[in-house]
Amino acid sequence: MRTAFFVDGYNVFYGLLAGTPYKWLNLKGLLGHVAHIENPQNSLISVDYFTSSVKPELATRGRVSKEAQDTYVRALKATNVAVHYGRHKLEPAKAPRFIDRKTAASRQDKIDIWKLEEKETDVHIAISMYRTAARQAKLHFHEQIEQLVLVSSDTDMTPALRAIREDFPDIRVGVILPHRAELNRPSPGSLKEHSHWMRRVVTSEELQSHQFPVRVATHKAPAIKPDYW
Repeated sequence: MRTAFFVDGYNVFYGLLAGTPYKWLNLKGLLGHVAHIENPQNSLISVDYFTSSVKPELATRGRVSKEAQDTYVRALKATNVAVHYGRHKLEPAKAPRFIDRKTAASRQDKIDIWKLEEKETDVHIAISMYRTAARQAKLHFHEQIEQLVLVSSDTDMTPALRAIREDFPDIRVGVILPHRAELNRPSPGSLKEHSHWMRRVVTSEELQSHQFPVRVATHKAPAIKPDYW
């Protein structure tokens, strides 16, 4: 079954990789592995990865964090992963003051904050999935994508999955949640409702066995795993 993957990079990083030694993830290798476990007849045709560029002034390691992201993107592209960028929007906002965990948040006690939001990614993924589904009718049968797989736990994607299921009933829809098994996170019911199958967790063993080599060959200089990863 010819399969196309659509990956929310922000969701994958914070749901699966942050705080682990597995950030140098061979994404295409991992997704091919999961697809094969779900159905040995699955074949990975494409991977589209959606992210936003790190803002050095807000990153924990500043410019180093941005350089690490850029290096990882080069490694992804070297394995024919298509990378698409959204953007971050930083604007002033107000939020309830944090006192301690025993004290509830109050709308009457707010402070000024900077609010950082990732923009365009959800819409870009949704449109890309829908347009991919719509294009299949114009292709020869042996070229057609038979399955779309979303790699995200973001319920904002529910309307897109619902529309694809309704408008293109011959296309199979899967969801891989970027959740580590040990975190025991709940599965979004709305995504499950509008997919044919859902992979709920990715194990540490799977992450460990699908890492890039330290040096990944590219068309120019090799992409080298960041030291602190």
